[in-house]
Amino acid sequence: MDAQQQFEGFLSKYEPGVAAEAKKSLAKLRKLIPNAIEMVYDNYNALVVGFCPGKRPSEAILSIAVMPEWVSLCFLQGARLPDPGKRLEGSGNVARHIKMKKGAATLDEPAVKTLIEEALTGAKVTIPPDQQRQFLIKSVSVKQRPRRPGAALSKVER
Repeated sequence: MDAQQQFEGFLSKYEPGVAAEAKKSLAKLRKLIPNAIEMVYDNYNALVVGFCPGKRPSEAILSIAVMPEWVSLCFLQGARLPDPGKRLEGSGNVARHIKMKKGAATLDEPAVKTLIEEALTGAKVTIPPDQQRQFLIKSVSVKQRPRRPGAALSKVER
């Protein structure tokens, strides 16, 4: 099974609408950042796809986090990004995020596009323009929170 097929299996744990928004969001980000190394983490809390300049997870710039009821766009070096539109949520010293309640359409909003551009140009390590995109499954947690709203909290999904 290749990485994309494995990723589809991860997404199948979510409500169809959330999974569809995750796919649309990834497609839009891939057009904006066609040369990133995409690292997938099926973690305890969420399914995450990080957009990185190389194979060091610590250098990730952006990620999509698929939650049970929405998809979030995470700015992993975003604590100091200029945010005149007040779109960024969270109070972290490193990362901030946007809950994409309008789904993938959120990525088309001018304020969000500007934040993405600022994050990419201001990253500690920028994504090489001539690099070929890679899609890698980095880790899968055995124990996971339920991927669908209302599922039993003690349930372990694999």
